[in-house]
Amino acid sequence: MKPTDIAHPDYFHKVVDCQWACPSHTPVPEYIRLIAAGRYDDAYLVNWQSNVFPGILGRTCDRPCEPACRRGRVEEGGDHKAKSEPVAICRLKRVAADFKSDIRARLPQRAARRNGKRIALVGAGPASLTVARDLAPLGYELVVFDGDARAGGMMRTQIPKFRLPDSVIDEEVGYVLDLGVEFRAGARVDSLGALLGEGWDAVFVGSGAPRGRDIDVPGRAEAAANVHIGIDWLASVSFGHTTRIGRRVVVLGGGNTAMDCCRSAKRLGGDDVQVVVRSGYDEMKASSWEKEDAAHEGIPIHNFLVPKAITHDGGKLTGVTFEKVAPEYDAKGRRRLIPTGEPDVHFPCDDVLVAIGQENAFPWVERDLGLDFDEHGMPVVDPATMSSTRPGVFFGGDAAFGPKNIIWAVAHGHDAAVSIDLYCRGEDVGKRPSPLYNLVSQKMGIHEWSYDNAITADRRFRVPLKDPKLALKNIKIEVELGYDVRVAFAEAQRCLNCDVQTVFSGKLCIECDACVDICPMDCITFTTNGDETDLRTRLKAPAVNLAQDLYVSGELKTGRVMVKDEDVCLHCGLCAERCPTGAWDMQKFLFEPAHADDRCRAHRAPATAYAAAAD
Repeated sequence: MKPTDIAHPDYFHKVVDCQWACPSHTPVPEYIRLIAAGRYDDAYLVNWQSNVFPGILGRTCDRPCEPACRRGRVEEGGDHKAKSEPVAICRLKRVAADFKSDIRARLPQRAARRNGKRIALVGAGPASLTVARDLAPLGYELVVFDGDARAGGMMRTQIPKFRLPDSVIDEEVGYVLDLGVEFRAGARVDSLGALLGEGWDAVFVGSGAPRGRDIDVPGRAEAAANVHIGIDWLASVSFGHTTRIGRRVVVLGGGNTAMDCCRSAKRLGGDDVQVVVRSGYDEMKASSWEKEDAAHEGIPIHNFLVPKAITHDGGKLTGVTFEKVAPEYDAKGRRRLIPTGEPDVHFPCDDVLVAIGQENAFPWVERDLGLDFDEHGMPVVDPATMSSTRPGVFFGGDAAFGPKNIIWAVAHGHDAAVSIDLYCRGEDVGKRPSPLYNLVSQKMGIHEWSYDNAITADRRFRVPLKDPKLALKNIKIEVELGYDVRVAFAEAQRCLNCDVQTVFSGKLCIECDACVDICPMDCITFTTNGDETDLRTRLKAPAVNLAQDLYVSGELKTGRVMVKDEDVCLHCGLCAERCPTGAWDMQKFLFEPAHADDRCRAHRAPATAYAAAAD
């Protein structure tokens, strides 16, 4: 193998598993260290720069960072069977939001003067608000159009208040609008052609995926009065239009929306709420913690049942009939569901909530505007630039690639803002600005480091919950109480500081193998070189995770090379402490993708420029 090029920004970025997995590339270990130090304002602002909505996402994020967390794969429990759980990255983000002080003075201020460019943003959800956040400091005139009375989009209309209180949305949406962004409430856009005719310099479409999928089974039309589309029903509950539901409720679907529906129904009078899913439990799209929360509130989930008919008595809903199915896989591993032949199952109910997915609806986008659509009715969008096929029109969030989640919408917004800024300045939107990245030694002495490298054996700390007897009485009572300061510190200590990298200098190495002897994970090997497939089998501990790289040195004096498996390294620093020549060093790696508002800063400083040093 060739020597590893550690100067390439993606190499160590990929080693910081949580940040690599985050669509907006939040520097997770950085803000967790700040939380451990009690610097909640700084931790919040590091988050705010990358993911815009720390308090919202600290409660609702789908957490792609946590399955990637190194902690969840390098340690085993005492029985050597159960693996340790990842660091509670998402809930620590909430800690920063819960315990910060008033940080408004440290946010970017309104631009002193406009730059003469007008941008229209369709939809007041996370994608549009991120675009506005990034472009406002640059002097753009930004107008957000939304049919609702308050900004926030799906964050406000589709996430129940017991998960995300309005006060949190108001605060974090307010930070964006206070930058001089105009919000036109109740201004639904019914024609993109008409909007384009108003002479905007660019248009961003962040209208979400506003239509819930329906079912087509016998009895659906006749019993329509008590069969509700999940996302529409949640919006009606959010706005206070719906305050009650029948005692017996069947929820169809296995995603997060279904979990929100069943838990909301439980609070609005449904004391017999059943979730029915066509797939298996492990195949459900709902996050594991969403399923656990439903189970905690006594809501059963039934799997491998396909709706066959909605039963009614003269139009009055009486229940839903299901066919039992089982999975069958072909030679290529493709699954299909086949009837088991067992008797059908009937669930009596007073209301049905259909939460089987969402889809985009663009009846307001004329097809003669130069915008291409694919066979699924989705706009053709460049995933790197968020550009449509019509110059000056950009898409993001669910409107671009279908339903995902808030953090993906934020990432799209950042990318679109860069493109809009380049487009309005007459530059090529395909030439993306480079990220900021650097390596800084953490050495303070022969065996001392400027970060805490003690590995705690603590298991993941559970977030305290409101007593179900109280939580189920009021749909606006927040269920999760969040960590207190003491538990937050303990959970933060579980972070392995994966951004503090083990950097090797072959020129200083005397091949004494001291680092090999002391490494607790057996991830360092000195051996003869070979191709990657061969090397992975000849290491002290075989490197089986092909998704993570091998760190390979140049040829050493004996002709051997140093090979380190990045996958299981604890970043504990023992190799650097033991090395007698300083061939190993612990160096903090910082990666920040470029944002449009970087241009308003005289020098491209790290996110901690917003989190000005407090020590």
